[in-house]
Amino acid sequence: MRYALRKLGLLLLTLWAAVTLNFILPRLMPGSPADAAIAKLAQNGPVSPAVQRAIEVQLGLPDGNIWDQYVSYLHNVVTLDFGVSYTFFPQKVSDLVANALPWTLIMVGLVTIIAFVLGTLIGIGAAWKRGTWMDSLPTMTGSFLSAFPYFWTALLIVFFAGYVAGWFPTSGAYSATAVPNFSLEFIGDALYHAALPAITILITSLGGWILGMRNTMINTLGEDYVTFAEANGLRGRTVAIRYAARNAILPNLTGFGMALGGVVGGSLLVEQVFAYPGVGYLLYNAVTNQDFPLMQALFLMITVSVLVANFLVEILYGVLDPRTRR
Repeated sequence: MRYALRKLGLLLLTLWAAVTLNFILPRLMPGSPADAAIAKLAQNGPVSPAVQRAIEVQLGLPDGNIWDQYVSYLHNVVTLDFGVSYTFFPQKVSDLVANALPWTLIMVGLVTIIAFVLGTLIGIGAAWKRGTWMDSLPTMTGSFLSAFPYFWTALLIVFFAGYVAGWFPTSGAYSATAVPNFSLEFIGDALYHAALPAITILITSLGGWILGMRNTMINTLGEDYVTFAEANGLRGRTVAIRYAARNAILPNLTGFGMALGGVVGGSLLVEQVFAYPGVGYLLYNAVTNQDFPLMQALFLMITVSVLVANFLVEILYGVLDPRTRR
């Protein structure tokens, strides 16, 4: 209990620091959406102060001194009220995030879980059969796939599978004529559109899970308790899963927790290449248009998800490995 309370206190302190940084960083960026709008109007002639003030009020830009803005910001965070988006005015930030989040959670979240499970199982098999083709093939393939960045792999896939072969659509989350609902027809259409970005994320992330699990597993296989289990005549599958893999998976579990926390942020480059309407695509538009309310809401959501995932992994670590509670 003391271990859990200590970790909870650290979580709350880190969360306050993250919320404060989330308030400060967007305000350090040069310019504002009002400056961009005024610059466009200035091309047709001088812009009066009254017009400038009207644009600032319309966009809902922060007013008052920095302390008043901070207090107002903390109140908005507690009440989950992030105001109106500058980019998609007059839509509310909460509505934009609520519309984009399910696409990211379903597509990126499921692919992350599948990649972790497949990569971990393949890594266990490669380590147990080290020195054979069952080790060299996934190791070489994993190293090769990990060398390609997300955006380059996405561009290759969208060109060959989308434009050249025409197997899958190259953009969007569903057909232009489709209406979002829970029918099997729409779900199939959404999965069809999510195929290319999902394949991209799976290909580029699978190699890391394979290599990480394999290397940790090989180190664990050299431990005395594994040798003792083999000497007692236990079956190879029992030794590999219940003795070696159970302890070797701990570092991969940490990475998985971080990856799950990062799922909320989406895959910015992949979603941008495929114009997939997830959180990453929304974040790109917010940053390029200096949309403070939308940026703050997305950054805060991503930060909180990563911190909570980290906290849960640390609690799970304390259960699986009592040494971490010291």
